Amino acid sequence: MKKVILNLIGLICTISFIAQETREIDLLPGEKWWGGATGIGYMMPFENNTNKVDLRTQDFNNQTSPLLVSNKGRYIWSDSPFTFQFKNEKIVLSSQKGAIDCVEAGKTLKDAYLGASQKHFPPSGVLPPDLFFSKPQYNTWIELIYNQNQEDVLKYAKDLIDNGFPPGVLMIDDNWQKYYGNFEFRPDKFPDPKAMVDQLHAMGFKVMLWVSPFVSPDTQEYRYLRNQGYLVKDRNKDRPAILDWWNGLSACYDLSNPDAYNHLLKTLQNMQSDYGIDGFKFDAGDQERYLEEDIRVYDNKSFDTEQTYLWAKLGLEFPYNEYRACWKLGGEALVQRLGDKQYSWRDVAKLVPDMVATGLVGYAYACPDMIGGGEYSSFQGVDPAKFDQRLIVRSCQIHSMMPMMQFSVAPWRILDKSHLDICLKYAKWHEELGDYILSLAQHSSKTGEPIARHMEYMFPDEGFEDCKDQYMLGDKYLVAPIMSENDTRTVKLPKGNWTDDLGQKYKGGKVYTITVPIDRLLWFEKSK
Repeated sequence: MKKVILNLIGLICTISFIAQETREIDLLPGEKWWGGATGIGYMMPFENNTNKVDLRTQDFNNQTSPLLVSNKGRYIWSDSPFTFQFKNEKIVLSSQKGAIDCVEAGKTLKDAYLGASQKHFPPSGVLPPDLFFSKPQYNTWIELIYNQNQEDVLKYAKDLIDNGFPPGVLMIDDNWQKYYGNFEFRPDKFPDPKAMVDQLHAMGFKVMLWVSPFVSPDTQEYRYLRNQGYLVKDRNKDRPAILDWWNGLSACYDLSNPDAYNHLLKTLQNMQSDYGIDGFKFDAGDQERYLEEDIRVYDNKSFDTEQTYLWAKLGLEFPYNEYRACWKLGGEALVQRLGDKQYSWRDVAKLVPDMVATGLVGYAYACPDMIGGGEYSSFQGVDPAKFDQRLIVRSCQIHSMMPMMQFSVAPWRILDKSHLDICLKYAKWHEELGDYILSLAQHSSKTGEPIARHMEYMFPDEGFEDCKDQYMLGDKYLVAPIMSENDTRTVKLPKGNWTDDLGQKYKGGKVYTITVPIDRLLWFEKSK
């Protein structure tokens, strides 16, 4: 009888919901759900009676996808953004634009995810350049903030090498340009940008520049783009819309206009040709700034998430890319980064669940923000001597066994020698793991599988559905990092025999309490 009931539920689940209607799905016994938005990964699996999430207007400062996946093998998908809420042992769903499908793809979280991936966002077979996975990345944001300049960029790169860090991708962040919409280096800050890029290349770095789709009003570029019809327009007036974003009030490219899209593409390609730039950090593009009730667009349909989609699609033209906001481009060769985290233990604890969530919404090629946090205000006006150096080290350790790792705050500036040496050790550990991580990325480009995987994904029905502080790096390493001020933590091992990073043997299917000193990252391999 139970099997018959479950089969009936599965059949009901395959029915598509009609657009603009609200429907409910009953939760199965023991069923847990993940997905929708990376930025709330730390809340997953979702509890009963959550707040409503609207994927049209909310991205939680990070990637989103119209996908929910269940540990009972079910998934929910729509080609358009929808709202969802867990309430009274049901999922309440609604959509303004399109149908919502609930599909029974198997019996496990892995079945649900791979079923959705193969049907809705199959892997492209292409992955980002090897360097993203095999070496640490570096970003000038925390050290320079809005004072990006040639002298200090070169000094940052030189200090990296002098302190023993391996060269990798180097991102020059916001305010290198004259103003938004302009793609020329500020001559007062960058007297010879081509020579700077050449020097960085000679040091072994690939160079990326921060860009956004915004355009400063009342500039030469703004007037040209306005006259060409390349900017999103005000809903009620025949003029470009002025959008409010974190750096003020700006106009914005309308990427639904093919001519505008190609103009921006050509402009960025010219930047590469003129200066030898390797790629771009594509920031902003968040969907809540493109709502139909506020703006008009060229094709009269590409609002909210569709503008985010087009902004991310642009990145496929550049192998060296990075995104914080993305929509429905899982399986593509796009580098993702977690949204800016604060310099706090609370946000360190979010790194594992948020990274796991990134994989479960389709974005395997991801980086867990910047080491120590990318929220710059956490670092302003604080005496380096008063920083909690252990937090930087623990954050670094987590990054080292993720698909990518990225430094921004200079470890040599805020750490003493002993803590700096630990960070250097784990930067090199990530480098040692490079071939393995790259093999996982290559596997993902063919199968769609996440690189950083939830324990439930790998070990279904062993009680890992609520686990938020350990994960699998591929199918080889079980990683159990310290994510708090306490050096002692519990670890639950799956069935079988396991060996830790020190060679100690453990019997699986049990919970262990382990003290992990600051210079150690706890991980396990399954013993044969």
